[in-house]
Amino acid sequence: MTAPTTLTHSPSDTQNPGLALLRPLLGAAALGLVVLYGVAFAESPLAHNAAHDVRHVTVKPCH
Repeated sequence: MTAPTTLTHSPSDTQNPGLALLRPLLGAAALGLVVLYGVAFAESPLAHNAAHDVRHVTVKPCH
């Protein structure tokens, strides 16, 4: 028989549950901005043109 596993939370997460949701959201937003600017200003024309084409396909303005 194996012992049940439990998830541990930091004390601040139990006192403020909104903080537990805010951290991953801010991390995802930061990662998204890094990827967005990394591709938008990429030296590689292949990466830049691929991102540009995706904007046109999804009917988002870019010019």
